[in-house]
Amino acid sequence: MRPFNGIKPQDIAVLLKLVALSDKKWRHVDLAAALGLSQTEISFSLNRSRTVGFLDSAKKKVMKAALLEFLIHGLKYAFPARPGPVSRGMPTAHSAAPLASRIVSTEADMYVWPSDKGKARGQTIEPLYNNAPLAAEKDTELYELLALADAIRAGRAREQALAIRELETRFRKADKNEQRGNADAYS
Repeated sequence: MRPFNGIKPQDIAVLLKLVALSDKKWRHVDLAAALGLSQTEISFSLNRSRTVGFLDSAKKKVMKAALLEFLIHGLKYAFPARPGPVSRGMPTAHSAAPLASRIVSTEADMYVWPSDKGKARGQTIEPLYNNAPLAAEKDTELYELLALADAIRAGRAREQALAIRELETRFRKADKNEQRGNADAYS
């Protein structure tokens, strides 16, 4: 067995993908393809997340209260993001949905993941893990969750507060969907 060396940034992305999937069935191969990670990385990630209490013992159910607590209170310390030089890229944090409609950004205070294919210009923020922009292109809900995480990692107090409220709302909605799915399974 491998020694436990703590949670990694891609583990947060895997967990956010599971939250986005809600009550849908998934396999390691599905997560690997969606997130641009190997199946081995997915397996190690799920084990680390179970070890810290973000997943149940079967590694199928996200412990949303624990994950949310970490996102709110620990994410910006464990995986900080500092705005870098202005470049072309894919909007993130308060510059992407769902916060972009609530916060007006100019190029000077817009945040982007660096990308040659990006259409926006702003200060660069390193994504939570290397393939986050590719995964975000495939899945709008995951993109929004990653952007909300970036708002917590790099945002000012107002952006962080808005991101936290939005994450709380989405996690409650995911819980209701899972409860509804479980009730349907027993009907």
